Amino acid sequence: MLRLACRKLRAHMNSGVNIRPLSQISGFHSSQTCLAPRSFFGVEDFLDDDNSRPYTYQKGKKSKNPNKHVSFKQRTVAYMEPFTLDVFISKRFVSASITHRVTCKQVAVAGTNSKDIKAALRSRSDIPACLSVGRILSDRAREADVYTASYTPRERDKFEGKIRAVVQSLIDNGIDIKIYLD
Repeated sequence: MLRLACRKLRAHMNSGVNIRPLSQISGFHSSQTCLAPRSFFGVEDFLDDDNSRPYTYQKGKKSKNPNKHVSFKQRTVAYMEPFTLDVFISKRFVSASITHRVTCKQVAVAGTNSKDIKAALRSRSDIPACLSVGRILSDRAREADVYTASYTPRERDKFEGKIRAVVQSLIDNGIDIKIYLD
């Protein structure tokens, strides 16, 4: 098939027929020539603003002020307090984890969905379940040599009830939790 197409192209070239590029072929209804864009999904379409790093995308927004001063605390807080506590409570279960900020690795995880906790609890989403999740999480964190963590509640969460029970259970079992309330 390709050989046949090449033969026909050579025959047209030898016969003196003028072959125009696709970008200069006239439109269907008008006699004006329309020029095609320079590239169709070429490298030019994927360059950043400063014409570097093709085919890469940044998730974060670019700062409106690139010369904005970043304080020492903003630069070092992830290293000074490297572990964060994350608590998730739904209608069916409770889960909590301690995560390293810099490497984004979960150091210790506990939840009422796991098989070892599920069998021992009457309900998976009440206050005693929250206390047992905090106790198990503190044991697993101490095994991983984590003794301090920081906790900032989500915008929709209030620091009361079940969340407070998980955090208080962690504190009672030997994990120092620094709580940041806005």
